[in-house]
Amino acid sequence: MPDEPVTLPFEADVSQVLHLVIHSLYSHKEIFLRELVSNASDALDKLRFKALTDDVYEGDTDLAIVIRADREQGTLTIEDNGVGMSKEDLVRDLGTVARSGSRAFLEQLAQQGQKDARLIGQFGVGFYSAFLVADRVEVVSRPAGAGQAAHRWVSEGKDSFTIAPADRAKRGTAVTLHLRSDQKEFLEEWRLRELVTRYSDYVSHPIRLRVEKPAPAKDGAADAGEAEKGENGEYEYETINRGTALWQRPKAEITDEQYDEFYRHLTHQAAPDGDAKAEAPVARTHFKVEGTQEFVGLLYVPRDKPFELRFGMKHRGVRLYVKRVLVMEDCEEIVPEWLRFVVGVIDSDDLPLNVSREILQQSSAVKTIKKQVVKHVLDALDALSQEKVDDYQVAWRAFGPMLKQGMAMDFEHRARLAKLLRYESTAGEGLTSLADYVKRMKDGQEAIYYAIGESRKALEGAPHLEGPRKRGFEVLLMTDPIDEWAAESLRTFEGKNLVSVMRADLKLGDGDEAKTKAEGELLRPLFDRIRAVLGARVTEVRASDRLTESPCFLVMAGTGPHGYVERLLREAGRDVPKTSRILELNGDHVIVRALQALVTQGDAAAPRAAEWIEILYDQALLAEGAPIEDPSGFARRITSLLSAASQAVTSATPAP
Repeated sequence: MPDEPVTLPFEADVSQVLHLVIHSLYSHKEIFLRELVSNASDALDKLRFKALTDDVYEGDTDLAIVIRADREQGTLTIEDNGVGMSKEDLVRDLGTVARSGSRAFLEQLAQQGQKDARLIGQFGVGFYSAFLVADRVEVVSRPAGAGQAAHRWVSEGKDSFTIAPADRAKRGTAVTLHLRSDQKEFLEEWRLRELVTRYSDYVSHPIRLRVEKPAPAKDGAADAGEAEKGENGEYEYETINRGTALWQRPKAEITDEQYDEFYRHLTHQAAPDGDAKAEAPVARTHFKVEGTQEFVGLLYVPRDKPFELRFGMKHRGVRLYVKRVLVMEDCEEIVPEWLRFVVGVIDSDDLPLNVSREILQQSSAVKTIKKQVVKHVLDALDALSQEKVDDYQVAWRAFGPMLKQGMAMDFEHRARLAKLLRYESTAGEGLTSLADYVKRMKDGQEAIYYAIGESRKALEGAPHLEGPRKRGFEVLLMTDPIDEWAAESLRTFEGKNLVSVMRADLKLGDGDEAKTKAEGELLRPLFDRIRAVLGARVTEVRASDRLTESPCFLVMAGTGPHGYVERLLREAGRDVPKTSRILELNGDHVIVRALQALVTQGDAAAPRAAEWIEILYDQALLAEGAPIEDPSGFARRITSLLSAASQAVTSATPAP
């Protein structure tokens, strides 16, 4: 049966993308050309890579991108002689959003207003940007390889597209845009030159623009060879980009604007809309390694989380080239997990062109590249932290948790990462480094103190800070779940131990052990009653030399996670053994004294004493960030306590 034309509906998510593209207002419609040229360049890269193992050149090794504007027809065509697409490829790649997280992407688009154009390319559907300027798009493509058939994909960007057989003798893809009447500026030669220079000058393949040359004088007519006939002369194809990979150029020849534009190319961002800094990376590093191995790297630290990372998707970060041939778009083997936010390219002269992930995992050359990637990124971050403090804090708030992940995963770079750590602190608002903390340490302070909880506000009111606060000791306020493992992995900084103020073995240096022991003897009947009421929920009850304002708190007796982290792990479905807790009491507090008196009243007061003990225990759980085991019971006991207090107030108030 012959291959007949068929009309198919767009996947629902694509229809929503197209609706947003066509019916929303965008500041930078011209990004369509960059996206289509980028797609064409990728097709050429894929062909060159495929040619390593298959005969796909078909005698044509002159790889190029061609741009043709037809004023009479009102069309603009971007064509390549790359790997091409089959009928199945056209349906799959142009008719569906084949990446997970599409719903989140659409929600993000809807929230961004005029900035949503930049997200189109970031999500990997840059082709649809053609509908920013066209009311009809045709794609004619033929896959590389002998005997392959060509097909035409046509859509008006509404609910459906049509696939039909087509005539195309050579491999590759031609995308033809039927421009809307108000977008005819993109047919002008000067406009196309400007956009290619701005957005695609560094594309390593030649970009050839069809330009019209005046007809030669009759008496000196030159042989035009195969030049096409134009309206007033002949068409010729002129290469309008430099065609040299930006990362291969000397740094002295590259401007900041060119660096930033290449970054926007990698991240598929639009040109800045008034605030160039807001769209630019916070740091970059461009380096060349020579010797036993040779490779070049150009890496960027974004200002904010890449789109994919915000929605838990796989991030396409660092591209791997071998001798200027793109061999892997997302090369995890040369970038550690904790630097997955980095964007850029690595170009090696030593790796084989037919490299695979298995080869990368075993290659000593890759280990060297990875080591240099980490070194240069950390160098860039270190320089940023010293020279541009505000920009570094922006980067830290976006990527701090990932750098802390490196603390827990990468022993080799732990010391360097420690210098980059930033935390909130009781010393004041804003973030502080460990080095600055050490400089502020008081005489006699032996350790770097920290607390882990849900938020700064929750920690500032925690009873665990009362002892350090009384002695004037600064406490770091850690509010990321990863802080638990980062602090435990680091352990020391500049000879000072990192110590949690929420652990039982905390020593603040000036405790009166004799006084605390004597107080414990006086409170022994109360301790016994508490152990009887709480049972295995606490491993010990004792007097505290750290509390000044609160009646009690829980401290961790073992090495397990803090209460806040334990709660998060349980909420995530992890089977976490409960960490042993010790309940410490402030013998000078009025509530503890009253509870001691209540206990001495014997069995008659036992129910009331048990109720108070349960309330104090639940309050201690809340203070450390752990969940209350019986919230309704806690609410009931608080209500009972308030009712009793209300009755006392009412009975003591004279009648009017």
